[in-house]
Amino acid sequence: MPLTLLPDLGDLLRLQPQFNAGTVVEALRFLRVNTVVWGSGLDPDHPLRDALPAARIEVTDGPVVDWAWADAEHTQLQGFLQQFPQGRERLRAAAQAEAALAQLVTAPLSLTRACQPDVLAGVQQAVRDVQAALDEGPGTRWRARRLSELAARLAGVGGVLIVPLDDLPDLLTLLPGAALPDLGGFQPGETSRLRALADRAWQLHEDDDLSGLLDSLNREAGDPVTPRAELDAAAAGIHLAVGDLGTARTLLERAAHGLTDDQPRSLAGLTLARLGQVRDAQGDRELAQRTYRAVLALRYAPQVAREAAQAGLDTPFALTLS
Repeated sequence: MPLTLLPDLGDLLRLQPQFNAGTVVEALRFLRVNTVVWGSGLDPDHPLRDALPAARIEVTDGPVVDWAWADAEHTQLQGFLQQFPQGRERLRAAAQAEAALAQLVTAPLSLTRACQPDVLAGVQQAVRDVQAALDEGPGTRWRARRLSELAARLAGVGGVLIVPLDDLPDLLTLLPGAALPDLGGFQPGETSRLRALADRAWQLHEDDDLSGLLDSLNREAGDPVTPRAELDAAAAGIHLAVGDLGTARTLLERAAHGLTDDQPRSLAGLTLARLGQVRDAQGDRELAQRTYRAVLALRYAPQVAREAAQAGLDTPFALTLS
């Protein structure tokens, strides 16, 4: 079976309406794939770690190892270079290259567009510019070595491999026979649209049309990737943001009652952590503490939910409106 490399944006999937976790699910369905190999890092809170299992797409852990030590070496190198004028100049050049890459992946981007030659060339150029500024090694977090070792471990592997977009151009070179997915005719659909709506509702901005967001959330029935319970939890966050604790609590309790084992795995932790905060803000301290403990007792909860729960146990949550 040939190896197909499907690009991934990591946390940036939450910011792209046409290239989000729901889009990836729809692309895999378009490709008639129900199993993928994971090659996109060790972050347990990655959005696809929620979406793929919820969509009944099996994720097989690929040959990804922990390179945190390379991050530490990179930080040490930055501190050293900051001490010298020439070093600071090299850091500025690297920062410019990283900014160019960030601009490329945060501008409106579709999954199909991310696989186009000019986008991949832009990604590769930014990576090469960082390498030119800081040299291969700690300056690039040992990128060449990491990708060479990854390619060696992937020898003989077939199917669809999820890989970071910035790794994809080099892996296409290092893996003879590997190819991009054939997405001719693919268009994001309802799963992508609904995921984009929920992602947007979780990230409120000062100039948001909150009534419009609530109306949009309330109209939806949900799907396996973005279930009704998540839409209720996201709507509760909007009510909480404006101080409507009563409605927020009603929605969160409804969401909590709607939780099931086959839903996205982060949903229980996020919902219960926010519910504990609302109960705290209403003065229901004992029940809030029980809710926080329920978060910490979950087999899995996102880091942000665990931190919120622990903070709530340490100090009662109080709502502060700006």
